[in-house]
Amino acid sequence: MTQSLKETPKISKDKFKIVGGNHADTEKLSEKSVSFWKEVMLRFSHNKLAIVGLIILAIVMLLAIFVPLFSPYSYREQLGVYNAPPSAKHWFGTDDLGRDVFVRVWVGARISLFIGLTAAVIDLIIGVAWGSIAGLVGGRVDDIMMRIADVLTAVPYLLVVIILLVVLQPGLLPMIIALSITGWVNMARIVRGEVLSIKNQEYVLAARTLGAGTKHIILKHLVPNALGAILVTMTLTIPNAIFTESFLSYLGLGVPAPMASWGTMASEGNNALETAPWRLIFPAFFISMTIFAFNAVGDGLRDALDPKLRK
Repeated sequence: MTQSLKETPKISKDKFKIVGGNHADTEKLSEKSVSFWKEVMLRFSHNKLAIVGLIILAIVMLLAIFVPLFSPYSYREQLGVYNAPPSAKHWFGTDDLGRDVFVRVWVGARISLFIGLTAAVIDLIIGVAWGSIAGLVGGRVDDIMMRIADVLTAVPYLLVVIILLVVLQPGLLPMIIALSITGWVNMARIVRGEVLSIKNQEYVLAARTLGAGTKHIILKHLVPNALGAILVTMTLTIPNAIFTESFLSYLGLGVPAPMASWGTMASEGNNALETAPWRLIFPAFFISMTIFAFNAVGDGLRDALDPKLRK
């Protein structure tokens, strides 16, 4: 037996060959796997429309922050030059009170973006909490909570917002409250659906077996795994809030003078459309561009999270 083992011929390395592949493919297989969120960002970066939207949002936000800080004019300062067309001195012209439209556009951007972002964050908090509890607890609790959501959905959204603004009087805080009163329902429905598909997974059942409470399961297991759907929904909620604020301000239910939002500026500009069209063109243009940018980013994020949705 010992002799036969000594006589066993050695097998050279060239006898081992890769079947159905090459060394380059083998090296690719041996590379470290990419994390889920890195893969999402890679897919997102290949979406040109989403990147354009992200650049537009960055530019709008930077201008909203810095233009009012460094402009020689105040948004409420009356310069004595009435309805002057765009020029080197006043890039977007002036309004009927002699105020610089360029500065007012970017002060208005601050207010419109603040309202949109704040309303979206409130919708996020209420919707995630509501949908997570309803989906996780289930049973009668789920039925009652979702019937409340159904009742709120049945009432026209704009009608509720308009009534609340009439009761509360126009202003920044009333606008945010009005936009958030029913805006969370869509987020709650989406989160509930995600929770229903996750809550019976092994890791959630294991956490329950180990005695984890509802709060722990929601924060540690359900919300992180539903984060993709939550981010997409929030990204698409912001432009809806901005549009609604602009529409309500256009109707005269927005922030009071002398404060400016894109909606109030568009309303004022519409009254001077024949004599000073720039007063409507500039705020309307930035409303449209910002809503487009948010929607592009939201669509790009959705496609990056789920490549199957790509057409």
